[in-house]
Amino acid sequence: MNSAIGGANRGAGPRPDFDVETFLDLARPHLVTDPSRLPLLPAFGDGSLDPTLSPPRSGLRDAAVLVPVVAHPGEAGVILTLRTAHLAAHAGQVAFPGGKIDPEDTDAIATALREAQEEIGLDPVHVVPIGCFAPYASNSGYRIVPVLGVVRPGLTLEPNPDEVAGVFEVPLSFLMDGGNHRVSHREWQGRRRYFYEMPFGERHIWGVTAGIIRQIFERTYGVGAPPAPGTPERSVNGSEP
Repeated sequence: MNSAIGGANRGAGPRPDFDVETFLDLARPHLVTDPSRLPLLPAFGDGSLDPTLSPPRSGLRDAAVLVPVVAHPGEAGVILTLRTAHLAAHAGQVAFPGGKIDPEDTDAIATALREAQEEIGLDPVHVVPIGCFAPYASNSGYRIVPVLGVVRPGLTLEPNPDEVAGVFEVPLSFLMDGGNHRVSHREWQGRRRYFYEMPFGERHIWGVTAGIIRQIFERTYGVGAPPAPGTPERSVNGSEP
């Protein structure tokens, strides 16, 4: 199964104000190039929308994901994957390529590059790592480091069918538009749990992946704290669906 990085899934109407260089200029002040300098305790995570939820603050397992920004002429895109339905964790969900940090990995950047190669066949030679955003705490007990990397366009990827059911690309302008970020909820273990979601055509971006995207958006564009929970299924800018 091969997947080309191109414009077929990017949507219409390119936005030149979301070119890769403009985005990097905004993001760089919020990036750390040395992962060892990242804070141990994440300030953002699955519990950011729910003050009644207490995610683990100690004993977090280290993980990293690659946020692959494709440097198309004009508007950049972002590569996402659809996890296979048989995986033990987050089966069938949209995700960034990534995974836990192995002992042999030198740092979070090495993990993100390795996982991207294993999952979607993205050779590290085609990725320019820019830096790391602050870690994200998941309710499953992971401290996830998002690694921003620039990918040249025109590559053909080879997803690992054991882990990845599909690879697609989303315009950067869609992901970095707060009007597309919705706060929804589900009942889980007898409790109402709030989370971000970003429906994109037939793809449902939600949970940890949407939370990481929201974190990147808030830090890069200086957006304030998320809205207080209590009004489900509304956009984060306060408008009704």
